[in-house]
Amino acid sequence: MSWKRKFFTIFLGQTFSLIGSSAVQFSLIWWISSETGSAILMGLAGMAAFLPAALFSPAAGVAADRYDRKRICIAADLFIGAVAALFALLLWKFNLPMWTALFILFFRGIGNTFHQPALQAMIPQFVPQDQLVRVGGWSQMISSGSFLLGPAIGAALYAVLPLPAILLTDLAGALIASGLLAAVKIDRLPPVEHAEKCIRKEIQQGIEVFQKDRGLMRLILVETVCMIFYLPLASFYPLMTSSYFGADAWHGSVVEILYAAGMMVSAALFGSVIQVKRHLLLSYLGLFGAGIISAVCGLLPPQMWAWSIFAVACGVLGAFGNVHSIPLVAYMQQTIEPEKMGRAFSLIALLSSLTMPVGLLVGSPLAEILGVHMWFLIAGLGIAIVSGIGILLYQVRRCG
Repeated sequence: MSWKRKFFTIFLGQTFSLIGSSAVQFSLIWWISSETGSAILMGLAGMAAFLPAALFSPAAGVAADRYDRKRICIAADLFIGAVAALFALLLWKFNLPMWTALFILFFRGIGNTFHQPALQAMIPQFVPQDQLVRVGGWSQMISSGSFLLGPAIGAALYAVLPLPAILLTDLAGALIASGLLAAVKIDRLPPVEHAEKCIRKEIQQGIEVFQKDRGLMRLILVETVCMIFYLPLASFYPLMTSSYFGADAWHGSVVEILYAAGMMVSAALFGSVIQVKRHLLLSYLGLFGAGIISAVCGLLPPQMWAWSIFAVACGVLGAFGNVHSIPLVAYMQQTIEPEKMGRAFSLIALLSSLTMPVGLLVGSPLAEILGVHMWFLIAGLGIAIVSGIGILLYQVRRCG
């Protein structure tokens, strides 16, 4: 089986899984948003989803480098599906309070924490080095298409089905993804002796990857600061639609669809025509563009014509997200030793997960007091300033 056939077989399964997960995620978040309208509760939902990465990313990275990455992905997918099925059963039998949704978000986050670094580190095992940016565009295009369909499906299902039935789409997607991945043969990495090493030392080896590459480390530090501003926005999109603009679930799904469409268009360009030479600079520019667009969203008035601008701006925001992430991931896949790649990706996930609670602790109270639109403005300005400084330092370093 050629590497292209392996890739599309794996990501066909991931597409079904992502569509199911995206529909479930949208339904859960909209359930909380429409019923409570609370920025604090939405912030707690975001924290529940990201907290597992803070707790388990180091272990997930070590596992991805010690054990079979393919089996880790399958186990993580099936775990997420089983959690959704169990919660669906409990919801069907009992009248559970709304805050119980935080638990399913938390346990789904555990599965994602182990799945993502294993999948990202597995790709270079069968994809040629010179095709990684192209494949990064393909994978993001597939993911974006899934996220585009997911909210639309979630909104449609939310209108006609009870939440327990919607949750079962997560299980169906997980079963399809696991079956297709199991059918693909992935050559394992040569065994590495771990018996005399402790997890702490292996994590330290992952940190040394960034210490050796100062340009990459500087970008990761800038990204980490920017994520303090940016990540809480994911929890506030529904509130902008429902509370600030006074729209309904259909409008909320349109925002999610346009965000995913922006990701899909940019990913398609990376997968076809864009040739990346200066990976790190392009990644900085993606952050800077996201900051400018976020600030524009925060300046919009609470009127439905402005919601249309907000929805389009979210599409541009999704595009800039890929401008940042695709070159960064490709650069890491090209430059980091295969036996350390899982830990490197898990450390980035760990940093992102730590920035989420910090951002929510600041952003949720401010959004509650000043209005959710003000956090978009504050976050956008913060991201633009920090990433702008990063671009200047990058250029100075190259000139020096």
